Amino acid sequence: MTDETKKNGPEAAAQAEKMAAAAPETAERPEADVSAAAPDPLELAKAENAELRDKYLRLAAEMDNLRRRTERDIKDAKAYSVAGFARDMLAVSDNLRRALEAIPAEARESGEAGLTALIEGVEMTERAMLAALERHGVKKLEPTGQKFDPNFHQAMFEVPNADVPNNTVVQVIQAGYTIGERVLRPAMVGVAKGGPKAAAAENETPAA
Repeated sequence: MTDETKKNGPEAAAQAEKMAAAAPETAERPEADVSAAAPDPLELAKAENAELRDKYLRLAAEMDNLRRRTERDIKDAKAYSVAGFARDMLAVSDNLRRALEAIPAEARESGEAGLTALIEGVEMTERAMLAALERHGVKKLEPTGQKFDPNFHQAMFEVPNADVPNNTVVQVIQAGYTIGERVLRPAMVGVAKGGPKAAAAENETPAA
């Protein structure tokens, strides 16, 4: 027994024994597992790679959409850049047509050299103008006999006619034109009122 133990008595001896018993347990306790809390570098690399790949795919999709929009805008600019000019030229063509239609039939049949040459010159000018417009994508509508379409036709009046289906274009007042896939000017038309369907409905006798 040490001098300190003799001096302090039984309580000091008991405290010393407890400390001696706890010392081996503390020495043998393993250190905390630090690796379990630290992130795996491989998993971090995989996550970063997936994120970069997702960003790349999004950017590639956006660039592809931008390219398509640009190509479409360029195509539209080429196709429709002359729309205003073409519309003005159609007004000139209308005047040429009105001038030709204003010539009396008797004058045409008279066969005067000067008048015949004038008529032929105006007709050639009209054809050349329409041909030039067609080369730039302007095409004339031919609605006669077709079903009325508000996207391409403008109805000016109705014509009672039971020989054709209802809403059939039977007369063209002013020619219509398209440029590319767009309507440059709708055709002013007269449409049939009545027709086979209407006539059949009128002849039906109501059931008792």
